[in-house]
Parts: sequence; C-alpha cells; structure tokens
Amino acid sequence: MGIIAWILIGLLAGFIAKMLMPGKDPGGIIITMLIGIAGGLLGGWLGKVIFGVDSIDGFFDLSTWIAAIIGSVILLVIYRLVTGSKRNHRHA
Repeated sequence: MGIIAWILIGLLAGFIAKMLMPGKDPGGIIITMLIGIAGGLLGGWLGKVIFGVDSIDGFFDLSTWIAAIIGSVILLVIYRLVTGSKRNHRHA
C-alpha cells in the first residue's frame, strides 16, 4: 500500500478509535489524526510480531482495518495516560 492509503486508513482508524473511547483529549483533531496514522502502523507491526500474520494486506482487507483500529486505541490509551498525568501534576 502507498503512503496515501496509510494516511487514509490512519485518519479513519483514529476517528473510529476516538468514537470507541470518547472523552476530551488535549491536542484536538490534529493529534487524534496523528495517533490514528501511527496506530495503523503499530497495529500492523503488532499483528506481524505477535501473531505472525501479515495483517496489512490491502486497503479493503478487514485485517488491515482491525489492526489499524487496535493500534490506534492502544496509542490513544497511552496518550491519555501520559497527558493525564501531566495535567494532574500542574493542578496539584
């Protein structure tokens, strides 16, 4: 897949991850889109490493989308943990 396909998958995966995990995140839509793109790459890599499958087969393959969404959710959780701890320390 080309870089444009990765960006599209990442953007949509980030949006879906945000819908699965609603809440206020610092950084807004730009950060969510970047998390989605990175999450797609992370999901594909984890699928390969953990399960030994090529989860990034093509734009319209279900495994590609599942991997991208799972990766995006993982990164969104990590992002919230990191930014949440910084936010709590400022107000303490």
